[in-house]
Formats: sequence, C-alpha cells, structure tokens
Amino acid sequence: MAQRVLVVEDEEDIAFPLVRTLEREGYDVAWVDTGQRALDDVAATPTELVILDLGLPDIDGLEVCKRAREAGFTGGIMIVTSRAGELDRVVGLDTGADDYLSKPFGLAELQARVRALLRRLNVPGRDETHGDPDGLHVDVAARRVYASGTEVALTGKEFDVLSILVANRDKVVSRGRLMADVWDENWYGSTKTLDVTIGRLRQKLEGAGVGEKVVAVRGVGFRLESVPA
Repeated sequence: MAQRVLVVEDEEDIAFPLVRTLEREGYDVAWVDTGQRALDDVAATPTELVILDLGLPDIDGLEVCKRAREAGFTGGIMIVTSRAGELDRVVGLDTGADDYLSKPFGLAELQARVRALLRRLNVPGRDETHGDPDGLHVDVAARRVYASGTEVALTGKEFDVLSILVANRDKVVSRGRLMADVWDENWYGSTKTLDVTIGRLRQKLEGAGVGEKVVAVRGVGFRLESVPA
C-alpha cells in the first residue's frame, strides 16, 4: 500500500506542483487548504507524513502541528515556510515537527527530504524490541513506546533518539552520533534541535512515570540511566 502524504497549503499554485510531484513518486497524496481540515483529516485517516505550511488562513501552522501531536498523531510532520530564522526553526521543532524546509525550495530537494524522513519513520528489516514489559518498552518494528503497558505518544525524531538511547542503555551516546543517525545529510540546521528533542522526550517520559532518566553528559552526549535496583 502506498504511503499517504497530506499537503497542507492554502495557495493552489504552490500546492498543485507539490501534489503532482509526490503522486509521480508513488505516494497517495491528499491536499487541504486550512489548518482545521488538516486536523480533521489526520484524525480520520492514517497518514505517514504531513507537509505543513505555516501561513494558513485559519490556524497558524505551528498551532496545527502542536494540536496534531497533542491529539496523538505520530506520523512525520515537515514544515514548509518562508519563515527561515533559527528561532522559527527551533519553535517549529519544539511543537513537534520532524523537519523544516524554507521557501523557496526546489522540488528535487523536497523529494529528497520526503524520502529521507519516511525512511527514518519506517525502518525496514527491524523486528527487535527493547525494554521491560513492566517498565519502558520500545517496539522498534511498530515504532511504539510503552510505559508500564500504557503507550507514550512520541514524534518520529523523539522515537529515533529514544530507540538509540535504549539500545545503548547506561552508555553515553555522543551528540555527533545522534545527529548523524536521527537527522540526515540534508539537515543544515542548528544542533540545538537535538536539545529541543531531548527536552520534549524527557517531559513525556517523566509524565508517563518512567523511572529511567535521560541524562546529559556535558560536552559529550546523552545517556539513558536504568532505574537503580
């Protein structure tokens, strides 16, 4: 079954080329022109990726991103916008986006970003799980995380970071490795995005009552510390 991509863009002259390009790539593509329609769509239809413009006529795209995550959407979100400042980029990632593409952009670059993001969200050939069913449990194949049997909703980036930390439990994972493994060669943004992702991940794990802690090792990286016996 083709992967489903939702394009959220209110300008037809921008949306139509995106839709045609993605359809030629073999994706099942839908298009909506408002934030509310986007939220209704992802709530009703399984979707692997949302390409989200920020300048929507009804709801700001950052708010759409935030509401989608709060409602439990775990697919990829790629923000496409003319807001190119680092602060806007960090805020976008802080609200749950997985990638950020500034206008104007080439369709070839968009295609590459989409392929890279979907590869990270759908890792083939992995069926292993990590963790204790009575504590933190990471199902890599299903890309789902559970805390004492209750699912914890994570974004694609949060899941990727956590799965690496869990696989290396009690060992330090360098910032460089996390950036290389979770973000790809197309990423040219600030490494502060890693700190933003780690911060959101900590909040969600703590909120779910997970005893294991994501600890920063100054100047090196991060470590997931097991619960003391």
